[in-house]
This record gives sequence, structure tokens and C-alpha cells, in this order.
Amino acid sequence: MDPERAVPERSGTSQQAGSAAPSSCADDVATSPSPSGAGDGRHTPAAHAAARRHRWLLGPALLLLAIVVVRAFLVTPFGIPSESMQDTLLIGDRILVSRTTTPADLQRGDIIVFDASQAFHLRVPERGMVQTLVEAVQSLAGKGQPTDYVKRIIGLPGDRVRCCATDGRLEVNGVAVSEPYVAPGQTPSALAFDVRVPADRFWVMGDNRGSSSDSRAHLGDPGGGMVPGDDIIGKVWVRYWPLGRLGSVDQGQIASVPRNGE
Repeated sequence: MDPERAVPERSGTSQQAGSAAPSSCADDVATSPSPSGAGDGRHTPAAHAAARRHRWLLGPALLLLAIVVVRAFLVTPFGIPSESMQDTLLIGDRILVSRTTTPADLQRGDIIVFDASQAFHLRVPERGMVQTLVEAVQSLAGKGQPTDYVKRIIGLPGDRVRCCATDGRLEVNGVAVSEPYVAPGQTPSALAFDVRVPADRFWVMGDNRGSSSDSRAHLGDPGGGMVPGDDIIGKVWVRYWPLGRLGSVDQGQIASVPRNGE
């Protein structure tokens, strides 16, 4: 007899009184052993052992997920690779960058980290899967991409920034500004310029003016070296290494300047 037809034929046969035969195919199914052992509501000892062996992975997995979420939405660590922001930030400093500050909240004097690939027309090298994974792991320790720059905002959208006023200082919207954060011995700018910052863009400069490739170095490029607001990763919040320099980073707001040329 065809085994696939055996059950329907027997289940459809009426049972006589006093018969000990099963009355339905449902009873047959209930008493049939499940090949996987999952249908009977019980777990095998092997399944319990496997669960115990992999339970230790739960903690590291949750920690990694928390780090990814924090980096993506709250704060991101970065290391300082150059002297362009001396003496405010030194080579080897480790900083945390707040991602909660929007471009509309930024002020003159704020220090930001941004992706300079568009503003400074930098070549972005192609990366394979392995290199991408390596860089993702390195980023957890604060190593950014080669196109990530840290600079100080000097001009907001709509500002006119000029170098220099008659006394040698930078001029923003017709007002000569003091810059106590500029590295000792450095002039505000050895390069003369006069720019109007477009909407949703920012004019940025390093504190070590003689050793900073900033907006001034890209005046002749499309966009004039201005940084789009969408390319800003975040505002520098705190320095966490070295421990001797632990603490907030002085933003050095530029005061007494009318907003957007008003």
C-alpha cells in the first residue's frame, strides 16, 4: 500500500464499539515522534549545551551595538593627526565630537569635525571589503577617515569675511575680531582674501594659521573652500586624552559681530 495514502484511508474508516484502534489521524500525529525534537515542546540536552556555549557572546554583541548607536547619533571619538589646530588641539589629542549639534546651532568660534572631501575636493580612495572592515574597527578607537578635518568656524552662512582690517585682524561683517586662540607668533592670515559665505556653508580656519590647509587654500576651487552644513560631522565637545589635558575644549566664540551682516 502506498504509505502516503495509508493514513487517510485508515482515518476515514468508522470504528466499531469497543475497538481499541485510534479514532482519528490527530492521535497518530500527536504520538508520532518529531525528527527535530522541536514539536514536542521539549529541548534536547544538546540544544541546552549549545545555548550555554554561545551565551557569552550576548554581552559583547550588546556592547558593540551600543557603541555603534552612540557613535552614529550621540558622540564620536577622533584623534588629532596634525598641528593645524595648535595650541588648542595638539597632535595625539583624543576628542569626543557631539553629533547632536545641528548646523543651525553653530556659532563663530566653534570647533568642528567635517568631511572635507567635497569642500576641499579631496580624492577619496577606493576601499575593498577588508579595508572597510578594518577602518570600521579602527574608528571605534577614534581613528577617522583621511578626509575628516578639524577646524574652527570663522564665517557663518551670509557672513562677509575679509583679511585683513587696517590693524591686521580678520574682519567679519565689517568688524575687526580678536582671536585669542590663534597660535603664538602667527598672524591672522598671511593670505589676503575677501569672501561672502553662501547659504548653508561655513568658512573655516585652523588656529595654527601658518600650518593649516583650510578654506583659504581652496579659494580657487568650486565652492571656494566653504564647508556645506550637511558635511559637518559634529562639534568638538571634550578632550579625553591625554589625561593631563582632560576636559572641555575652549570654543573661543567670536563676540560683538552682527549676524549675517545685519
